Amino acid sequence: METKRLKTLWTLFSSMLYISAFTFGGGFVIVTFMKRKFVDELHWLDETEMLDMTALAQSAPGAIAVNAAILVGWKAAGFAGMLAAVLGTILPPMAILSAISLFYRLFAENRYVALALRGMQSGVAAVILDVSVSLGLKVLKGKQWIHLAVMAAAFIATFFFHINVIWIILCAAAIGVGMALLGRRGGARG
Repeated sequence: METKRLKTLWTLFSSMLYISAFTFGGGFVIVTFMKRKFVDELHWLDETEMLDMTALAQSAPGAIAVNAAILVGWKAAGFAGMLAAVLGTILPPMAILSAISLFYRLFAENRYVALALRGMQSGVAAVILDVSVSLGLKVLKGKQWIHLAVMAAAFIATFFFHINVIWIILCAAAIGVGMALLGRRGGARG
């Protein structure tokens, strides 16, 4: 039993270390790779759980990658899993930022580094589009009109009206809480 737990903790740590070390573009890109690892490959979570965890990770204060690591780690192996996943997530950026801070002036003035970073933006955009489409398709397949309406309203509010994402998240959270309360109240009557 203890061997299985250690294997789970090692898998959490090493997976998050790998994902964090070789992913550029921020939290949503990391969440995409977390979905591939923990939903598609290991089957520790299902798509609905990952979608919910992504929403929670985005809504909570702090970095989305760390928040998602907390949730996935907790789900997979409790408190120790949470610590393993978070440690694996934060070590690569801390090491990279430490190295960059030592050589900041060289990086800041290097034309090739600037060009390489600009080129990575295309890859990041493609990965974010991939996760948006795969998670959005899950909502579309559910065919629940309220989910479709919230998704469409969030897109319109962001894309056309440039409304701050915080307001969109708060509104979506309020709708979710309202639905949960109505569902609970409706279930108590029946």
